[in-house]
Amino acid sequence: MVRPPSGPAARTFANPVLPGTHPDPSICRVPGATRADGTLAPDDYYLVTSTFEYFPGLPVFHSRDLVTWTPVGHAIHRTDQVDLSSVPSSGGLYAATIRHHAGTFYVVTTLVHTQGQGGHLLVTATDPAGPWSDPVWLEGDGIDPSLFFDTAGPDDTAGPDDGARVWLTATRLADPGEWEGQTEVWLRELDLAAGALVGPEHVLWRGALHGAVWAEGPHLYRVGDHYYLLASEGGTEHQHAVSVARADAVTGPYTGNPANPVLTHRHLGRDFPVVGVGHGDLVETAAGEWWMVLLGSRPYGGYFPNLGRETFLTPVVWEDGWPVVAPGVGHVAGSFPLPDVGARLPGAGAASRGGASAQRAGAVPGDASGETPGDTSVEASAVVVRETFDGTSGDALGLAWNQVRTGDRFWSLTERPGHLRLALLPATLSDVATPAFLGRRQEHRDVDLTVRVDVDPAGPDEWAGLAVRQSEEAWIAAVVTRAAPGPAGAPGGREVLVVERFGGEEVVVGRTALGPLGLAEGPVDVVLHAAGQDYAFGVETGDGFVAVATVHGGRLSSPEAGGFLGVWLGPYATGRGTPTATVADVERVEYRGR
Repeated sequence: MVRPPSGPAARTFANPVLPGTHPDPSICRVPGATRADGTLAPDDYYLVTSTFEYFPGLPVFHSRDLVTWTPVGHAIHRTDQVDLSSVPSSGGLYAATIRHHAGTFYVVTTLVHTQGQGGHLLVTATDPAGPWSDPVWLEGDGIDPSLFFDTAGPDDTAGPDDGARVWLTATRLADPGEWEGQTEVWLRELDLAAGALVGPEHVLWRGALHGAVWAEGPHLYRVGDHYYLLASEGGTEHQHAVSVARADAVTGPYTGNPANPVLTHRHLGRDFPVVGVGHGDLVETAAGEWWMVLLGSRPYGGYFPNLGRETFLTPVVWEDGWPVVAPGVGHVAGSFPLPDVGARLPGAGAASRGGASAQRAGAVPGDASGETPGDTSVEASAVVVRETFDGTSGDALGLAWNQVRTGDRFWSLTERPGHLRLALLPATLSDVATPAFLGRRQEHRDVDLTVRVDVDPAGPDEWAGLAVRQSEEAWIAAVVTRAAPGPAGAPGGREVLVVERFGGEEVVVGRTALGPLGLAEGPVDVVLHAAGQDYAFGVETGDGFVAVATVHGGRLSSPEAGGFLGVWLGPYATGRGTPTATVADVERVEYRGR
């Protein structure tokens, strides 16, 4: 989604740079190629975030200014790459790392809580838009793997025979640990040609503070004569923090920064606008500036971060051989001065080795103007995305849309031209399965969502409309259905139900007959108006909005519902456990965020 410029004369940018659930960001820089006239093309930056049970997984974004990010593809985009079919909510694809070296992009991640093959996996591509390779499965315990290319030359722009050694780090529970939740960061060399870890294992780090839990999200960099280990600890909630250590050799020993943690918001309280910051990754621009991408959450209406863990950007400087994050501020601010991405001089190499800088990959995948093939616009500070399913994208959905767990084609853009046709699958949002739900991230505190759906339900167990999903245990749906038969078996009329699931129970919180509203048949505009934590559901008629129920949205936040995810919202259809030939045709989806 395109974000408008911010700040006086657009000399500052607004955080987060990726709103909505975009956690665990990792970044790499690809220096621009030399043009025929001897000038250099702008550098390209690529970023990946975690997606857990959603498919396609691990979105890849592109930027040339570190602020405006355009989706170009997904590292997991084929159902035969990984098996997400059995993972519960907040299982699946955990934190990933993206790196580029000698013409190839690498993404490494961990698949957890699957009944199929799981563990650490590596996929590669020569074009970040894809296609990406089948996974190479790597041994090793734990989560949050990262790659580090340690090159022998003066910079990291050499070819594949430049003598680079490749290292993989990850984090696991310490065994034995000194306290519950203590983890350790381990390192082994990776033989890329063999697709296997080789050589001895080295334990690098067990956290900066005594008693700290979940030292995780490790990344290695070489800056000057030192190796730096960046890691988070405290857990990815309110106690989250970023710490750093350094060593003279990649295998250690590592000494912690006396100023650790170098970034945390836990001391600022739960009313601070941004909480839980951590899981950072560093990148250096051609101008010599350093920046960190990291996650954080923005609670609102109470301690309810419905938008999930989002991607933020903050400046970094080096003092006395250590990184200082958000210098002069000390926290992740709502805005910072724009990065200076610079203009590389011919022959100039990147200042850092490995980690975040790399060789040019070739052509840049286009500079698309938005996440979807629909109409995206900015209207007086509102971001509006309209999907009309007019066939301009063929039989493919835009990159903003996700399914739950698998890529099963329960939908079609061709069976009824100008519509998104959904099968009413037996699976529901409460099942560990693939329901007929297509969601996009909620990116704004105040949002209006309209789904125009044409459906003729056969009975009260056939639903079609919209849903707001956090997990199997926390969702709200507003659906067109049919009332139970009346006296003497007379068929019931169409109605709208609003159903909430929380705490293991599904409760109908609102019901309105559609006949009296002039909607006994034909398309219905099912609508969500979310103003802060008031999620109002209803239908739009010729006379305006008719509210059916208002639900407190705070139950959709991870502190209430558990897990690691924020909210996805979009069209939903189900036969509630029963196969049916009924279909729902969605003519239009409009997302309006404010």
